[in-house]
Amino acid sequence: MSRPRENTPENSHEGEAENVSGAEAQVIPLHGPGREKPDSAAQADRDLRESEEAQEQLNQERRADAPVVEFPGAARVSPARTSPVDADLLPASLRSALGFLRDRLTGDYTVDEFGFDAELTETLLLPPLRALYEKWFRVDTFGVENLPADGGALLVSNHSGTLPLDALMTAVAVHDHVPGGRHLRGLGADLVFQVPLVGSFARKSGQTLACNADAERLLRKGELVGVWPEGFKGIGKPFSSRYKLQRFGRGGFVSAALRTGVPIIPVSVIGAEEIYPKMGDIKLLARVLGLPYFPVTPFFPLLGPLGAIPLPTKWSIEFGEPIRTDTYEADAVDDPMLVFTLTDQVRESIQQSLYKRLSRRKSVFKG
Repeated sequence: MSRPRENTPENSHEGEAENVSGAEAQVIPLHGPGREKPDSAAQADRDLRESEEAQEQLNQERRADAPVVEFPGAARVSPARTSPVDADLLPASLRSALGFLRDRLTGDYTVDEFGFDAELTETLLLPPLRALYEKWFRVDTFGVENLPADGGALLVSNHSGTLPLDALMTAVAVHDHVPGGRHLRGLGADLVFQVPLVGSFARKSGQTLACNADAERLLRKGELVGVWPEGFKGIGKPFSSRYKLQRFGRGGFVSAALRTGVPIIPVSVIGAEEIYPKMGDIKLLARVLGLPYFPVTPFFPLLGPLGAIPLPTKWSIEFGEPIRTDTYEADAVDDPMLVFTLTDQVRESIQQSLYKRLSRRKSVFKG
């Protein structure tokens, strides 16, 4: 007869082994009951950590109190010396050129709905025109106080010179003499925008098509708008007809001014008539090239490209007293007689100003 097995320690271990073989493993905690660390060992660990933290704090205080010794030449690369203050030491023209290149490369510039690029105009286009204005034509300006510092206005000028340099010189006069550097937004003929490269630069410099819709949009935005009503009849007239104004069209510029209520400022330019004295016109060649005329001057086409250099005549630009249009009723634009009267008034004002300035001029080249 078999005896029951006693629950002795040996028997107990055998039972555990049997349970393990039966896939019933027990999880024995590392720090289970009876296996805790002695208090003395835990206290030693805490003391060690506190000692390390105290040593690290002491090292930080020593580093903070240590003097800073600059290496030779460190001043040349310090942030203070490479800050934007150094940019102020550069010439204004170089700073402007560097800023322009940076903006072109990064695309950080704006163009308005008409294609006008103010930064490009002031950086690339105005400087060479200003050189012509100041050194070659030596332009004198009069009546600058008649140009508004803000708000819209329509500038109406005579047109002459075979090439439209008078429009460009007027734009320089407006930009350089009106507070804030305002730009003259010129209205040009279709041909200007059809010529490769010329049309693109015309757009970027603020010019737009000579139509009432564009003119009124610019005037309502508070821009200074320039118009030359004589068109090609003015710049292409023969030297014998110099300073005699041609027909001003049907008064479209007056209608634009009446609809927007802006003042009309007559502008008279003296000196442009003589830069390319037009003696004749090769009509067949003009028709082949699609031009309104092909001029013959004393130097062109005889001297080739050299004949295209304008003569250094002495110029004067006068801005007349503004003619108000905001005093008329809203439907005044529909009155053809009023439009004709205002057109004739502007034309007569420019013509009289031209005659007055010519009577005072003693020399074409000295003024």
